[in-house]
Amino acid sequence: MDFTLFVVGLIKVVLGGLVAALGIWLALRGLSRILGSRPEEELRQGNVAAGLVHGSSLVSLGLLVQHAVQATSDAVDLAVRAPLFQWSAVPGLVAVAALHVGLSLIVGVTVLALGILLFDRMTPGIDELAEVRKGNVAAGLILAAILLVLALLTAPGLQAALNGLIPFPQLPEGTLVAPA
Repeated sequence: MDFTLFVVGLIKVVLGGLVAALGIWLALRGLSRILGSRPEEELRQGNVAAGLVHGSSLVSLGLLVQHAVQATSDAVDLAVRAPLFQWSAVPGLVAVAALHVGLSLIVGVTVLALGILLFDRMTPGIDELAEVRKGNVAAGLILAAILLVLALLTAPGLQAALNGLIPFPQLPEGTLVAPA
């Protein structure tokens, strides 16, 4: 049994859980402010439309942030497998990973919020947010789909923009050269 890989695996589980918890909190609070409602009250009232929108916002944020978690995980794997790995480098890697994931969460929530507000402005005569608050399932489905499409289409750009923050270890010269 390789104790180092076991510890790294546990660190990844904890990181994923913490990111998920923070993302859920941010998504619910951010969307609640935009909708002008509280998820707890909507849940008690059985507002299916709001539930659809809140649920899709969580999935959308997960789609946006999963790349940050994966990049961090890859950097940890490379660092641990490096021939000169030292445990003293872990706090620095964790700090950069926290910055990377934190920025991903903030950018993700911002993208989703701007998407909702932009869509609301693009459909004059219909206040989708008010319709969702009233329980209009059709409006909730459209808004949920918009959130998911926004996440799917912006995730690669967010991934590319933020990957430069991860301090991938320097690989030995010639490692990535294909044999002739």
